[in-house]
Amino acid sequence: MKAITYARTGDSSVLQLTDRDVDEPGAGDVRVRVVLSGVNPTDWKRRSGASGQSLGFPELVPNQDGAGVVDAIGPDVTGFAVGDRVWVFMAQHQRPGGTAQEYVVLPATNVVPLPDGVGFAVGASLGVPAMTAHRALTVAEDWPARLAPGSLEGATVLVAGGAGAVGHAAIQLASWAGARVITTVSGPDKAALATAAGAHHVVNYKAGDAATAIRDIAPDGVDVIVEVAPAQNAALDAAVAKNRASIAIYANNGGDTLGLDIRANMMVNARYQFLILYTVGEEALRHAREDLTAAAAAGALGVGEDAGLPLHFFDLKETAAAHDAVEAGVTGKVLIRVGE
Repeated sequence: MKAITYARTGDSSVLQLTDRDVDEPGAGDVRVRVVLSGVNPTDWKRRSGASGQSLGFPELVPNQDGAGVVDAIGPDVTGFAVGDRVWVFMAQHQRPGGTAQEYVVLPATNVVPLPDGVGFAVGASLGVPAMTAHRALTVAEDWPARLAPGSLEGATVLVAGGAGAVGHAAIQLASWAGARVITTVSGPDKAALATAAGAHHVVNYKAGDAATAIRDIAPDGVDVIVEVAPAQNAALDAAVAKNRASIAIYANNGGDTLGLDIRANMMVNARYQFLILYTVGEEALRHAREDLTAAAAAGALGVGEDAGLPLHFFDLKETAAAHDAVEAGVTGKVLIRVGE
C-alpha cells in the first residue's frame, strides 16, 4: 500500500511516499481503508519535533484523524462489519501508524460509525478539533458534561478565534446545544465564516474594545470561554467572565506563559481548565465521540465554505504541502485524498 512516512523529525521534507505492507488487525483492532486524512496543527508539530515528543518508533505515518471504510476486524471486536463507513481519531497516539496511508489499524475505541448521509469530509474533519471543542464546552461546573439539543440552553459561550477548526466546531456544537454564541475574529472575512458556522454575535477584536463589545452583548458576562490564545486574552477573559465562568484553554497561540490578575478572577470565581485530548481520559473521549456522532447525524457539523470551514484538498503524494499549509495558518480544513 501507499503511505507517507518519516524516520526523523524536521520540516515537511522528512515526509516520504513509500510502499508498505498492509498490517493485520490484532485483538481489539479494526482495519480501516482510508478515504480522507485530516491534518491538524498537532500533526505538523509532532512531525517537526516542536511538541517535544520523541518518535518512539523507527518510522511513523503522520496524521491523527480521518474517515473511511472498515476493511477487516480483529478478534474480540463487536459492533462493526466490513464495509461500515467510519470516522477515526488519534490514530497516531501511542502507535506508529497515522491516517496518511491507504490502510490503518486502530483500536476499536478510536473508530466511530459515520451516520448515514454524513460525508467523509465531515468525518475526517471531526477527531482532534471537534473533540477538543466538545471538551472545552463540557468542563464548566454549572453546565452538563454532555452535549445535546438544549443542554446549554440559557448559556452564553464565547469562542476565541471562531474561524479556526476548533473554534468552528465549538460554535457549531454550542449552537446545536442551545447556547447563545459570541465569537472573536480578526477581520470581516473570518467574521463571515464564523457567522456561517452559526455564531449569533461576532466581535472583531482589532476594530475596537472587544471587552466592551462583548459586555454590550452579554451585560451579565459569559458562562463558558473556549480559549485559543490565553496569553493574549487573559485580561479580556477576566473582563467578560460571568460569576462561576469556565475558561477552557486548548492552545498557546500568542505565547507560552499566562499571567492572571488574581483579584479579577477571584471575584467571579473563575475556573481555568487546561485540556489536551491525549491524556483527558477514556470517559471524556467516549462522551465526545458519542455526542459528535449525534450532532453530525443531526446535520449540525457541516464543513465547507457555506458552513464556515473552507476545505483544502491535497493528494497523498502532496502530504508535505498539506502540512505546510496548516503550519502557515491556512483558514479552513486541510484534507488529504487517500483512497476512493
